[in-house]
Amino acid sequence: MERVCRGRMSTAEKAEVWRRWKQGESLADIGRALGRIRRTIHHVVAAHGGVPPRARTRSRCALTLVEREEISRGLANDCSLRRIAGRLGRAPSTVSREGRRHGGPTRYRAAAADARAWDRARRPKRCRLATEPTLRRLVAEKLADEWSPEQISGWLTRTFPGDPQLHVSHETIYLSLFVQTRGVLKKALIAHLRRRRRMRRSKLASSAGQGCGRIIDAVSIRERPAEAADRAVPGHWEGDLLSGARNSHIATLVERQSRFVLLVRLPGKDTTRVVHALSQAIRALPEGLMVSLTWDRGLELAAHKTFTVATQVQVYFCDPQSPWQRGTNENTNGLLRQYFPRGTDLTRYTQADLDAIARRLNTRPRKTLGYATPADKLAATVASIG
Repeated sequence: MERVCRGRMSTAEKAEVWRRWKQGESLADIGRALGRIRRTIHHVVAAHGGVPPRARTRSRCALTLVEREEISRGLANDCSLRRIAGRLGRAPSTVSREGRRHGGPTRYRAAAADARAWDRARRPKRCRLATEPTLRRLVAEKLADEWSPEQISGWLTRTFPGDPQLHVSHETIYLSLFVQTRGVLKKALIAHLRRRRRMRRSKLASSAGQGCGRIIDAVSIRERPAEAADRAVPGHWEGDLLSGARNSHIATLVERQSRFVLLVRLPGKDTTRVVHALSQAIRALPEGLMVSLTWDRGLELAAHKTFTVATQVQVYFCDPQSPWQRGTNENTNGLLRQYFPRGTDLTRYTQADLDAIARRLNTRPRKTLGYATPADKLAATVASIG
């Protein structure tokens, strides 16, 4: 049985925690490597929102340990403050204050004084949200409306171009949510984030992949027109199923150019019912708005030929184990987990409910669209088609 260390973590141990965290290791793996329980590692990481703290450095104006040793020797030998200051090239008032703060002429000790000064120097600069109440209110309101920190940051810059006091980076917003000791944004607002994570994770952290099915006579994504790949023209969509509890599913469709989202309620996952539900939803779209659909290798679209005959929409399939080939849809499914957390029974949602949720996504500004909304982008597309 592995030995588990107790007590507070040393500075070296904390540095090792952050080094491993940045490399993408899990809390459990870090704990095993350091002989600590997972909860201890979590406390260290969560206290800073998953973002490694900056290395502390001394101000070039601060007294050094060598200078404090000289002050200690001078005070012990009853030297005058002016004489000590002259040796150091410091102002006499600096030496006077140093002595008073740390015990006076008879009790001054250089090492203890240096340690206390280093500890007292922990005065983190207050962030913009802490010093600007108007900005804090605007950010909190938009978070409550389920805007992402990036959307809020872009909107503020665009709405108040001449007032830099109302500008804030998305990282500052995230940290103000993750690091509750800042006392700026309420913890409850985390529930309005897309992924509801409570701290930053390394880009090197890995996740398990999904299995794939086999499709007969599947047309490869490599045969998809180049205009679909570069988003030059509208009408090319990506699709997938979002899964819930009790074998429940909904279909998610995203237009590649505008990022417009459609959600389709499914009575089952078998290809007959999926193709029927998708065909009905697509036939309700304006003519010419969907010309192709890119799907993964799931067997729910095994009857893709029937779908193409019913809708005149060509279906292209991704390569096996290559979800990145329909990255727009993958990202959208991640956003939808805000409304459909894993383990949710999706059968309790009506089509009207799904339409309302899709409307929320389609009326939020997107960074990739220059902070325009997918609905605005699609409306311009429909106008051009008409």
